[in-house]
Amino acid sequence: MTLREEIEPNFDLAEQRYPEVLRLILEYTDFCDEHGDEDSKEYQRLENKLYEMTGKEMSQFNLWEWWEGNGAEYLSFDISLPDPKVVKDITKDELAEIVKRMSTFEAPDLNDKSFKGMFYSYICFGSDYFPQFLKLNFKSYDIKLFQAHQDKDGNYYEYSPEEITDALWNGKLIHKNK
Repeated sequence: MTLREEIEPNFDLAEQRYPEVLRLILEYTDFCDEHGDEDSKEYQRLENKLYEMTGKEMSQFNLWEWWEGNGAEYLSFDISLPDPKVVKDITKDELAEIVKRMSTFEAPDLNDKSFKGMFYSYICFGSDYFPQFLKLNFKSYDIKLFQAHQDKDGNYYEYSPEEITDALWNGKLIHKNK
């Protein structure tokens, strides 16, 4: 299923921003390797430049030690990608598609080397884009819906995509007494 444009991540804008964001992060790393940044002045300059480019608050990103995360490429992509927005009149089918992408590791078949093709799986399984989208648009969103749980006998289980969709759609948390 295809999602509406206002739900899908804005890959066009992310692709425009990405090369410059990546360049700035790598240049900052090179600067620190050569000169250090004990007073964090260069870090602040980098934060300011990236904020001016994207409008995103940079405190949510680790610009200094990105190698401890997903790497410079994914960090640059996360910074480049516009944040999700509140969308009116989301359908249950659209919600189910988002949940399916997040929980079953089934991203749209892009089979290409395009920018979107390189990063779409990451959107579904590694980035905060869809969790942020759900948090903005569904008051009942809880990351625990997508995590494994343990029943009273010590067995682990996960909620199905259908159970997650119904919980979000109906605004009710799931309480299973397994």
